[in-house]
Amino acid sequence: MNLFMIETIDKIGKAIGLFNGTITLYLLIPVLLFAGLYFTIGTKFVQFTYIKEMFKLLTQSNKDKTGISSFQAFTISLASRVGTGNLAGVALAVAAGGPGAVFWMWIIALLGSASAFVESTLAQVYKVKDKEAGAFKGGPAYYMQYALKSRKLGIAFAILITTCYGFVFNAVQSDTISEAFNKTFDTHATTVAIVLIILTAAIIFGGVKRIAKATNAIVPVMAISYILVVLYILITNITFIPQLFSTIFESAFGINQVASGALGAAITQGIKRGLFSNEAGMGSAPNAAAAATVSHPVKQGLIQTLGVFTDTLIICSSTALMILVSDVHTTSSNDGIKLTQEAMIQMVGPWGGTFISICIFLFAFSSIIGNYYYGESNIKFITEKKRYLNTYRVLVLGMVLFGALASSKLVWNLADIFMVAMALLNLYAIIRLAPKAIIVLKDYKKQKAQNKDPQFKAKEVGLEDETFCWD
Repeated sequence: MNLFMIETIDKIGKAIGLFNGTITLYLLIPVLLFAGLYFTIGTKFVQFTYIKEMFKLLTQSNKDKTGISSFQAFTISLASRVGTGNLAGVALAVAAGGPGAVFWMWIIALLGSASAFVESTLAQVYKVKDKEAGAFKGGPAYYMQYALKSRKLGIAFAILITTCYGFVFNAVQSDTISEAFNKTFDTHATTVAIVLIILTAAIIFGGVKRIAKATNAIVPVMAISYILVVLYILITNITFIPQLFSTIFESAFGINQVASGALGAAITQGIKRGLFSNEAGMGSAPNAAAAATVSHPVKQGLIQTLGVFTDTLIICSSTALMILVSDVHTTSSNDGIKLTQEAMIQMVGPWGGTFISICIFLFAFSSIIGNYYYGESNIKFITEKKRYLNTYRVLVLGMVLFGALASSKLVWNLADIFMVAMALLNLYAIIRLAPKAIIVLKDYKKQKAQNKDPQFKAKEVGLEDETFCWD
């Protein structure tokens, strides 16, 4: 019976994987690239021309103590972005798609950052007050209802993101933690699951402000520590770096890759894993962006754009370059977090495995918290009844348990299929609503040209929709 169940799960996993690969290559990738180009041109390359402004805005203090600051909203979204995708997802991409997958990760980040700007700006414009939490709430479900005038579409998205992030993606995070600790410390999955459940429950039952404080403390420390160690590895192997970039570009466009069919794998894996990591256009980060207290929606749009760069161009690239310089991807049968651990051990010694385990715990645990918040925001969109929110919290803890004990391939395949569905629905909405985001951006630019600290009033720019917080 056990053998039959294992074989059945394996067959289901392979079928889901095949379906994922098909819709990613022929549907999601074209839509993502079109949207990224459309937003990049429509905003006049805002993700590049306003980089200096992004860093400036990140350090602005929150004068209104009733909400959460831009930086806290940034860390909540970065907590979700910076997780298993940066350590395990990148390794999966390199193992399955080769070095060329890294190039396509970069492309989706550069173009996708414009999508991140549009969706987060819209989330700010159509946010509403969350009286219970003493902050704001919003996201794609809200701009689908108030800007597209479709509550049904909003509810469909709310169900998708709650299932995708609160349940499936959190199972991915706990699965990766479990694998990492099992490899390094031979820790039983059940022990890991129990610890994760206790820690998660202590934070998620405390509301958005406790979530903000937790991510505010964890995210900067974990990201900087990991980057410094990888930077040390790359500096000590600096003579190999030019060859690494040559390999990446050659694998992304090489004739051999085209002839062997590896080019399709590189593109698919790079974009799929890049999207899983930076979430640009998926509709997840706008839920955190909407919670911030800012004087103009564009401010948070720019900050969330910086999150995409931080996630993919810095952290994902660090992991990819470390794996490539170690060359373990050509000799090892491992993939995912085990491949990353193997690369780190080879480059710095046995303590590297322990370091990666600690990193993945902090990365993935912060993602569990950030993912949970996205679901909470959307549960509140569907209903304000507290019993449904508490039920959701219990189910989240159950999925953390499931992820720690389940097959990793099945968990990742489930994550992919929900990610695609969610991204396509959100991209449809923000492509239709892009003109509104561009109007808001023009208002911001106009006020900046007048040396003002931009203040937003919806009706002054011709937005007659239900913009409850900007009238």
